[in-house]
Amino acid sequence: MKNRTDLVQGWLRKAASNFAAMEAARQAQVYDAACFHAQQAVELYLKAYLLFRETSFPLTHNLTKLVDICIELDSSFTSILSIVEPLTPYAVELRYDHEFWPDVKTAEQAKAAALEVKMFIRDRLPSQVWAGK
Repeated sequence: MKNRTDLVQGWLRKAASNFAAMEAARQAQVYDAACFHAQQAVELYLKAYLLFRETSFPLTHNLTKLVDICIELDSSFTSILSIVEPLTPYAVELRYDHEFWPDVKTAEQAKAAALEVKMFIRDRLPSQVWAGK
């Protein structure tokens, strides 16, 4: 059976994979995929934090809901609410809305948000869980 650190590291690896996919899509000018992967990376970073804190969370792509749970554990998460809110629609709506095609500026904003959340979570988890991430 895996311990908590192993589980958190697995989620962080998945988040890093989405972060890399976001960057590759952005470089290829596939901005809808870049935004999708930015949302997915943030979702996994938040869920990794909740796993580390041994806190259950719903099966949701709604980043605001996940941050609200995090706020119950650490009020500093309030500072990232406005950063994650714009990303939530990229999980589902973006994938199925044939009329929504983000531009380079939107993709850059999504990347910046994902990087900010990654650094925010990094500051709240012990360094050993980040080994190789």
